[in-house]
Amino acid sequence: MKNPHVLLIPIPSQGHVLPLMEVALHLVKYGFKITFVNSEFIHERVIKSMPETDNVRELIRMVSLPDGLESSDGRSDMGKTWASIIRVMPGELKVLIERINGSESDKISCIIADANMGWAMEVAEKMGIKKVAFWPAASALFALLFKIPSLIDKGIIDGEGTSMKNQIIQLSQAMPPMKTIDFFWNCLGDEVKQKVFFKLLVENMQSVKSSDRLICNSSNWLEPGTFASFPDFLPIGPLLASNRLGQSAGNFWQQDSACLSWLDQQPGNSVIYVAFGSLTVFDQNQFKELALSLELTKRPFLWVVRENTTEDVDNAYPIGFHERVHNWGRVVAWAPQQNVLSHPSVACFISHCGWNSTIEGISNGVPFLCWPYLSDQTFNQSYICDCLKIGLKLNKDDSGIIRHEEISNKLEQLLGDERFKELASNLQSNVLNCVREGVSSYNNFKDFVTWIKD
Repeated sequence: MKNPHVLLIPIPSQGHVLPLMEVALHLVKYGFKITFVNSEFIHERVIKSMPETDNVRELIRMVSLPDGLESSDGRSDMGKTWASIIRVMPGELKVLIERINGSESDKISCIIADANMGWAMEVAEKMGIKKVAFWPAASALFALLFKIPSLIDKGIIDGEGTSMKNQIIQLSQAMPPMKTIDFFWNCLGDEVKQKVFFKLLVENMQSVKSSDRLICNSSNWLEPGTFASFPDFLPIGPLLASNRLGQSAGNFWQQDSACLSWLDQQPGNSVIYVAFGSLTVFDQNQFKELALSLELTKRPFLWVVRENTTEDVDNAYPIGFHERVHNWGRVVAWAPQQNVLSHPSVACFISHCGWNSTIEGISNGVPFLCWPYLSDQTFNQSYICDCLKIGLKLNKDDSGIIRHEEISNKLEQLLGDERFKELASNLQSNVLNCVREGVSSYNNFKDFVTWIKD
């Protein structure tokens, strides 16, 4: 019997491409043929940044489809981007599959799509192909989406997703509490954009519910209450390149691996690692406050600053900053984050709390200083600080700025209390154990492979 040919398609966003690429590379180990579909907008960036030491492009066929947007301008509006994708990509995907199935003996037998691409489930349904929805964020938030009709019926939110009052709820007694005001669809811009996004979410979930399987980048140990309450969710994570002894594939930027040599020169458990993912954008005043706090700590730091982190980033630093910190600080445009977080010199992680960064930090036993920016990140902050107790939150002043004094004080608290490191180390061993042979996530993935092959 021939091994299956699986097509995977993520949302064109850094935090969604990376974990789905790990799913693809895990399937390769089981002998599967893989086609990985990105939008044209990100395809070349992903190809260009792939690690030269890994033979990813030999293992996976990388293809691209148009998303309907002509330039990068419209992609800052998530609702507009999503609407364009829904309008253009289903037809393009159907044509691609027909072309593959018409010209190759190994026909597409399964589609694994980001759960935000529910339309791909409809394409698979019409073409008689197995369909799988992949959820790349905290599984508790996947559960929240399934509960939207119930939340509306109970009057917790209205039909446009707006919270009727600020309250704390639990989807089940075993799950973490959630603040209704922080529901992730309410953390994406102005009120109009939030309502458009919520409408798209609800429509998308109708398609997701038709999936044959629901797989999640999480583990039974990390979110036990969610998986006990939603048994149809299949945890197969944490999905990390280190679990397959490879390098992270699917980045949008070339990684600066030279920073690892710099880390080698730093004392153990001393470095503050600062990274805010691919979307966070800072006001220039806020950027300066962060820079000043790192300077005043006099501790070694590694700070990831993308070219679009703030306006005119080259001139955004305090005057003389680089000259003053050159003996103990390093700034890079993009870092091999999993390698950085696993380095023994790293003491803590100042993070936006995206789910990938969250599980990467947890899987390396690193405490967090939390700085959420949008979407699900506020919930992840609460989970890190209030449930797992391996991090601290930062507070804004009356003008909405996190001042350097606040950052410095919280860093001293985090690094001065050994309980944060102890709890993080204990959590690390338990979470990583889930992907070992014979344990839950490993077994779930193996069963998933068997189902695809049947």
